[in-house]
Amino acid sequence: MEYPFPLQILQTVSAANPWTYVVFGVIGFFFGYVLEISGFGNSKKLAAQFYFRELTVLKVMFGAIVTAMVLLFTMIGLGVVNFSLVWVNPTYLWSGIVGGLIMGVGFIVGGFCPGTSLVSAFTGKIDGIFFVLGVMAGIFAFGETEWLYDYWWQTSGYLGRFTIMDWLNLPNGVVVTIIVAMALFMFWGGEHLERIFGNRDLSKEPKARVYGAVALFTVALGVIVIGTPSVEQKYSRTFFTREIGIEGASIKISADELLNKRLAQASPAEVYKTMFDNALVTVLLDVRSEGEYNLYHINNALNVPLAQVPTVVPQLLARHSPNTIYFVMSNDEEAATQAWKMLVGSGVGNVYILEGGVNNWIAFFGVDDPEIKPVLADFAADELHYQFPAALGSRYASCYPDPQEYEELEYEPVIKLELKRDKSGGGCG
Repeated sequence: MEYPFPLQILQTVSAANPWTYVVFGVIGFFFGYVLEISGFGNSKKLAAQFYFRELTVLKVMFGAIVTAMVLLFTMIGLGVVNFSLVWVNPTYLWSGIVGGLIMGVGFIVGGFCPGTSLVSAFTGKIDGIFFVLGVMAGIFAFGETEWLYDYWWQTSGYLGRFTIMDWLNLPNGVVVTIIVAMALFMFWGGEHLERIFGNRDLSKEPKARVYGAVALFTVALGVIVIGTPSVEQKYSRTFFTREIGIEGASIKISADELLNKRLAQASPAEVYKTMFDNALVTVLLDVRSEGEYNLYHINNALNVPLAQVPTVVPQLLARHSPNTIYFVMSNDEEAATQAWKMLVGSGVGNVYILEGGVNNWIAFFGVDDPEIKPVLADFAADELHYQFPAALGSRYASCYPDPQEYEELEYEPVIKLELKRDKSGGGCG
């Protein structure tokens, strides 16, 4: 499922910098202009690639993709970009294959993909205009019949945030180098196919393309040398923006500073209030053992033992939205702090620690619960300070405090939504 975005968050994003739309418009204009002057608005030129006579479209598009890939993963290796914060479209394998075949057939028959059809239409070409009308008709037909097969296309082969690195279980640099090598081989083969089927004279091609290929492959090898930053390294490079008391002024502080200044620890009262805020999606992650979780846990908390936290990160990244807040909790704060560092280092946004852990929650909301007895003893780190008559899980009264009883709660707020990532699309479509 996709969580809805609160209206105020959407308004904040759109109004934050109106000039952004001007930049988008300028980029879009020049992108279309480059496509047109390159001949990508000509359906005959586009369709010729399927007959191996003219492979310019394939080389330009795939060349742009591998160049962007190399630069992106170079920046990731250097720590400039956190890959976890880059939106990766979820993979729907079988519906993606079917959709790709449909689009491919349409590309062959019509000579356009959606992006190039718009370029052609805006330059007044009749075939481009009719292709755009066909695309719009197809969109309408899909929207009207989607309910007949939505379960299949949304669930068939769903893999979530799934990359080639995940599939092959190889480092980023190795995958990048393999893909670049495949692309260069494809470019070389494509030129010879053009020579055979399109009578192209390769002797007139500029020699600079060879130097460019060597440079691209060299940088790809550099990605292997740079390596992929670990979660610990990414954590050390994570910074947060916080206000400093002066109106409009803010500073960036490291993740460790946020912990030390107690700005990552939300009080039980604030966590409780967040659970009833309809503008937010609150996710409680209990990182204790299954036995302690079954003994007592807050209502709706999900049990993710500390060792399993890395395994749920892809799911959290795939389904995260700017209004989702994660609270990690243990008996006190020790294990929860470790989990917090893992999640922050992995790029999961809006993560907080339940201040004082479950022990503090019980002290705050369960002080009058006759069934829960405090234990007077010296405790090791991350141990429960209470005795329970039975393992009732979330069926104790303090697991779900009465909203009317705790309607007025005073606390020092620490939660600040981090609007780090948004969905985006790419490709010529």
